[in-house]
Amino acid sequence: MKFISFSSGSSGNCYFIFTEHDGLMIDAGVGVRQLKKDFVNYGLSMSSIKNILLTHDHADHVKSVGSLCHDLMVPVYSTKKVHRGVEGNYCVRRKIELGLARFLEKNVTVEIGDFKVTPFDVPHDSQDNVGYLIQHGDTKFCMVTDVGCVTEEIGGFISSADYLVLEANHDIEMLRSGTYPYILKQRIASERGHLSNHDCGEALVRYATERLKHVWLCHLSNENNHPELARKTVEYLLQSHGITPGKDFLLDVLNRTRPTGIFSLE
Repeated sequence: MKFISFSSGSSGNCYFIFTEHDGLMIDAGVGVRQLKKDFVNYGLSMSSIKNILLTHDHADHVKSVGSLCHDLMVPVYSTKKVHRGVEGNYCVRRKIELGLARFLEKNVTVEIGDFKVTPFDVPHDSQDNVGYLIQHGDTKFCMVTDVGCVTEEIGGFISSADYLVLEANHDIEMLRSGTYPYILKQRIASERGHLSNHDCGEALVRYATERLKHVWLCHLSNENNHPELARKTVEYLLQSHGITPGKDFLLDVLNRTRPTGIFSLE
C-alpha cells in the first residue's frame, strides 16, 4: 500500500491510497486538470482511481468530485448527509451522478476493492464529517482532517493505526492575533472548527501507540500557521512526554498546495 497527498489546505484537499491493482482517492478538492498533471509527474495513471471517499461537503474537499467521477465513471462513497451537502454546494458545478453515489454508515466496515474501510464521526461545522480507517492486509491507515476536537472515539481509531494523517490547522496565538474577523476566529477555535497544533500534539501524546510508524500533519492554515511551527510545536509536546519523533515514529508535514511525494506503507 502506498500514499500520496496532492494538496492539503484550504485551497484544496486530495489524497490517494493505492496498491498494485487498486486505488482509493480521499476527497477531490483539486482541479481535474492539475490532478492529471500531478498523476503523470509521479508516474501514476488516472485509471488507477477505482473509488472515491469524501470526508465532508466543504468546497475545498469536494469541488471536483462530480467531474472526476463522471470522467472516470467511479463510485463516490460517503454518508447520506455528506452526499446531500455536496448536492447543495454551489461550488460543485458538476454534481455526482445518481448511479455513482454510494452511502456509508459510521462505524460500519465495508470492503471497497482491496480495502476495508471504516468511517467514523469527526466533529466539524459541515453537514456531516467522517474520518476513515483504511485497512489493507494487516496495515491500517487513518485519516482525520477538519476536526474541531479529538474525541475518545477518534482516539480509539488513532490508537489502532500504523499510519496517520492528522490535522494541525493553526497556531493558537497566530489565530488570536491575526486579521480574521472575531466570529471566524471563534468558529475555527471551536469544538466543531479546526484542530490547533497544540491539540494535535496532545492527541498524539494521548493516543499514539507503539504500532504507529508515520504521522503526517495536514490542512495547515496559510494565514495562521507555518510548516516548521506546526512541526516544532508537535515535536515539543511529544518530547516533553518522552516520545521522540524520528525514533518512535516519523513525523512529516504535508504541503498545502503541492504533492508531497509517494510514501510506502509497509
